[in-house]
Amino acid sequence: MITIVGQTKIDFLGKRHFAYVVSGIFFVLGLFALTQIITGKANLGIDFAGGTSVQLKFEKPVTLQEIRAVLDSAGVKDVDLQDFPDVNKVLIRVKGQEETLGAISENIVKSLSSGLPGNTFVVDSTTEIGPKVGARLKTDAFWAVIMATVFILMYIAWRFQFKFGVGATVATFHDVMAVLGIFQIMGKEINLIFLSALMTIAGYSLTDTVVVFDRIRENLGKRRRGATMMDVMNLSVNEVLSRTLVTSLTTLLAAGALFVFGGEVLHDFSFAMILGILIGTFSSVFVASPVVLVWERRVKGRKS
Repeated sequence: MITIVGQTKIDFLGKRHFAYVVSGIFFVLGLFALTQIITGKANLGIDFAGGTSVQLKFEKPVTLQEIRAVLDSAGVKDVDLQDFPDVNKVLIRVKGQEETLGAISENIVKSLSSGLPGNTFVVDSTTEIGPKVGARLKTDAFWAVIMATVFILMYIAWRFQFKFGVGATVATFHDVMAVLGIFQIMGKEINLIFLSALMTIAGYSLTDTVVVFDRIRENLGKRRRGATMMDVMNLSVNEVLSRTLVTSLTTLLAAGALFVFGGEVLHDFSFAMILGILIGTFSSVFVASPVVLVWERRVKGRKS
């Protein structure tokens, strides 16, 4: 494996109190975002808030700027556009109340027919999601995240020890809440694509944390006399630091390429992944291991 840094002796666990402050801010942002989502005040996509989705196939190539300009002039606001240039197709999503869903789709077709007279099109599909369906999807998404967190705790507790399961669960939940909070503060849309990004981030964070925990377990088995739990954790984190940096940087390159070249539909997904990689790397070092240390010292009452 490529070595970015040699063997370091950084006191990561000694800096855990600073990390507590940063993590606390992230967690507060996440709680705020969760409250906004539950109360319906967040910027929810049509998957959760309800709305209309219309897919059109044009005879000639068309740009998203042209379509957005026509819809803006027709009074169709809060539009999310996705293009498929290879087949001249465009997916248009608009939020709306249940009683206006049919009118929205009709207005879209009528406006584009008159606004782009030299480019005929056909309607491939129309999907209307009412508020009740959106609310059900929102509830199911919430429970999906909760269940994933519970199974993470169960797996790590079985794979290692319960205290490591607690640390991994807290770190994973921390990463999800942090990205959710940042998206809410930035006013970005919360939809199913973003939810898939959160689940991907959870998996990435867990993988990185397991690598650190595996090295801690290995070093605990050959701990020198007089070495405390904190000493072993610092040694382990330093030993896998180069691996952590290499993994994070290579994954960031892929996420960055998606962000720059992936188009509008992948923009928020890739941005969430970039945030998740950075925060997940931070939590693997400064959240997961300190939680295990606190559990070892306070819950079990050990001097370590």
